[in-house]
Amino acid sequence: MKNGEDFLNFLPCDLSIKILTALEGPSDLVRITAVSRNWRHFVIRHGLCKHLSLQMFPQLSRVDRVNELGGSTKGHAGAGSSNFMEWEALEREHRAYAFLARCCLSTTAGDCISEAIIASSTDNYPEESICNTLEPRDRVARTASYWSSKGQKNPAVPETLTYRLIADLCVVTEIKIRPFQAYFQFGYPIYSAKSVRFRMGHIKDADESCQDSGTDRFAWTYTSQEFEMAQENRLQTFKLPEPILCIGGILQIELLSRVQRQEIDGLFYICVSHVKVVGRPLSPAFGIQILEPPEKFVLEVQSYSLPTLPEQMSSITSLQMRVRDLEQILNLLQGNEVEVEYGYEWEVESDEDEEEFDME
Repeated sequence: MKNGEDFLNFLPCDLSIKILTALEGPSDLVRITAVSRNWRHFVIRHGLCKHLSLQMFPQLSRVDRVNELGGSTKGHAGAGSSNFMEWEALEREHRAYAFLARCCLSTTAGDCISEAIIASSTDNYPEESICNTLEPRDRVARTASYWSSKGQKNPAVPETLTYRLIADLCVVTEIKIRPFQAYFQFGYPIYSAKSVRFRMGHIKDADESCQDSGTDRFAWTYTSQEFEMAQENRLQTFKLPEPILCIGGILQIELLSRVQRQEIDGLFYICVSHVKVVGRPLSPAFGIQILEPPEKFVLEVQSYSLPTLPEQMSSITSLQMRVRDLEQILNLLQGNEVEVEYGYEWEVESDEDEEEFDME
């Protein structure tokens, strides 16, 4: 513009909004707000950071309001006016959504599972419990480590595995699953599912136990499309078509259809040796408060420090692993362990051996 005139003063408001929302993300809007006070007020007044955040994560449409815990309201002569309160709310949303976008792009991705909650069925509990899927190894103390469903005559019967993530807000990018190969059975059968689907959400009533795989206990904010699973003994990667914001920290894996029949009883089973969820936790920077009815939630900014993944696995997961190892060692000392002659040795797999399934 001539004489350094601000184009926001000459263009229609709708056109200015269209131009600014064409930027890559909220981080670019934050830089724009440093240009001038007029630009900053325009971005905040029209909620452009929130607009771009909703484009990144449609799940944020469930946000009822934004709170800053421990924040103080700046003094102002018109602090009691409705205009001032409205502007304070707009500034709060601007800060929250801009920082949320920064966290999603700046933090390192890693394993986001905190604990295994429940499986829809388990053949032999606790030897074949869902807790075994947190163990990357397929054998612990010379004993097979895996989860097994109950057998079914109908191969179409599905199963579910439900996990709690390490934060109430996590950006999930991919899920890795390794079907179990029964090295102690003739022919080394692999008990995979035909396909998988993923759900993310939260517990409807925080006061109730979530030790129930029924969908009525959970409110799902995201359901993926189906991914085909290969009947192979490898860690298979299922990459989501776009990063998904898990609201509530609950992830459920739906294992759809069975492909392997067990010779000894003629029933179909699904067995999984390891599950890994890759993503970015947004706590302790962000928290949520689920409202009633649970379609909405309050986004709480607890800190403006970037969140980081824990250096080690969560204390709950670590304790589960130690208990399992001690149980296996105790079985060995008591002579309860059955020696198994393995037909072959497992190969050491690298990241290059993983098979990736993309949903375009």
